[in-house]
Amino acid sequence: MKPITWHEDPSHFRKVHRREFLYAGLLGGLGLTMGDFFRLQASEADKFEATAQSVIHIFLPGGCAHQETWDPKPLAPIEYRGPLGTVDTVIPGVKFSQFMKETAKIADRLTVVRSMTHGEAAHERGTHNMFTGYRPSPAIQFPSMGSVVSHELGSRNNLPPYVCVPGVPNEFAGTGYMSSAYGPFSLGGEPSTKGFSVRDLNLRNGITPERFDRRRNILQTVDDHFRTLEKSDAVSAMDSFYQAAYSLVSSSEARDAFNLAAEPDAIRDKYGRHEAGQRMLMARRLVESGVRFVSLTYGGWDMHGGIARSIENQVPKFDQAYAALITDLEQRGMLDKTLVMVSSEFGRTPKINKDAGRDHWPKVFSVAFAGGGFKRGLIYGQSDPTGAEPAEDPLTVENMAKTVYRCLGINADKRLMAPGNRPIDIVNGGQVVTDLLA
Repeated sequence: MKPITWHEDPSHFRKVHRREFLYAGLLGGLGLTMGDFFRLQASEADKFEATAQSVIHIFLPGGCAHQETWDPKPLAPIEYRGPLGTVDTVIPGVKFSQFMKETAKIADRLTVVRSMTHGEAAHERGTHNMFTGYRPSPAIQFPSMGSVVSHELGSRNNLPPYVCVPGVPNEFAGTGYMSSAYGPFSLGGEPSTKGFSVRDLNLRNGITPERFDRRRNILQTVDDHFRTLEKSDAVSAMDSFYQAAYSLVSSSEARDAFNLAAEPDAIRDKYGRHEAGQRMLMARRLVESGVRFVSLTYGGWDMHGGIARSIENQVPKFDQAYAALITDLEQRGMLDKTLVMVSSEFGRTPKINKDAGRDHWPKVFSVAFAGGGFKRGLIYGQSDPTGAEPAEDPLTVENMAKTVYRCLGINADKRLMAPGNRPIDIVNGGQVVTDLLA
C-alpha cells in the first residue's frame, strides 16, 4: 500500500471508523490503495443536494452593533436602548433600527439570527471565526470558507471560483493550510470609482492575441519540464494560477462579468452610486456569471464613540444596497440559488459607554441570511431584553458554518489534508441547523 502524501488530491478525507480501516486492509489485498478507499468513501458520503449555487458574504468589519441594526431594544432603558428609534418591518411585531427602512420592506425574504454567539472579543480572532468557521489556533492556519468552496466546487465559466470585493480584506480570507491555488481573486480596485476596471483582465499594449498564445505555449513547455523534476505545492499552485490567469485574459465571458459599466444606469442608481451599492452590484454580476463565492466588505463598524452619527453615516447606504441586491436577485430568479450572508466579527456592548458608543461584545450579535435554501421571514433566536446574551436558540460559529456548507452541497464533516499528512475536518464539531432551512 503506498503512503498518502501531501501531493495527492486532499479532498477526500472524512472521519473513518475502526471497522472501515479493517475493510481498507481487505481492499489493499485487491490492489486498492488507502487513497482509493477514501475516494470511494467520499464519492457518496460527502455529497449533499445543494440548494445554493453561489454565496455572497457581506462582511461588516469592526463589529456591527446589533442594537442599531437588526435587533433594537425599544423597551430597554435609554442607556441600553441607545439613541436611535425603530422601523416596523413587513413581519408583524418585528422591528429593525430606524435607518433600515428599505431592508424592513423585504424582511419577509430574510432569515435574521439574533442569537449569534462566540467568545472572541478581539477583532482578529472574531474575524477568524466568521471567515473560517474555526476558533483561532496557534498551531495551524485554517482556510477561509471561500477557499474551501473553491477547493470543493471548482470554477465555472472560466471565472475564478472565489472573488474578494474590492480586495482581500484580511489574512483570514485566504487558503490557510491549503494550497495557494485555492486563494481568492482580488478585484484590485473600488467599483464605485469613475472609470473602474479590474486589473489584469486585458492584454498589455503591444501584446497581440497571437503573441499571447506563443508565450503561453512556451511557458507550458517550461512548466512541463520542471514538473518532472519537482512535485511541490508551489509548482502546482503556480501552474493553477497561470491557467486561471490565461482563462481570465482570454475569456470574453470573464471580462464581461467584471464589466460594471454594462449595467443600466437605472440599476446602478437603484443600488446606489456609493461603495456599498456598487460592490453589491458587482457581487450580483459575478454570481450571475458563475463565481461560486464572493466575499464583500463594506464600511467600518468599530464604533466606540458617537455611535448615532456613525450609524447614520454607514447604515443608510448599506440599507439601500442590500435591499436592492435581494430584490434584484429575486426578480432575476436567482435568489433561491444564491445565498446572501451578512455578518460581522462580533456585536457591541449592551450599555452605551461614556463616549456615547459601544465596545466589543461577542456574547450575542446578529447575522442575516437570504435565499439559497434558508427560510423566508424568519427571526431565529432572541437576545435577552438588554441585548447582552442569547435568550434562546444560540447559534455557534460551527453550526453556522456547517449550515452554510450544507446549502452548497458540501459535507463539512469531510476532512482535508494539512501539511504533515494531518487530516482536518472542514468544520470541527457543530451541526447543521435544520430549523434555519426551508
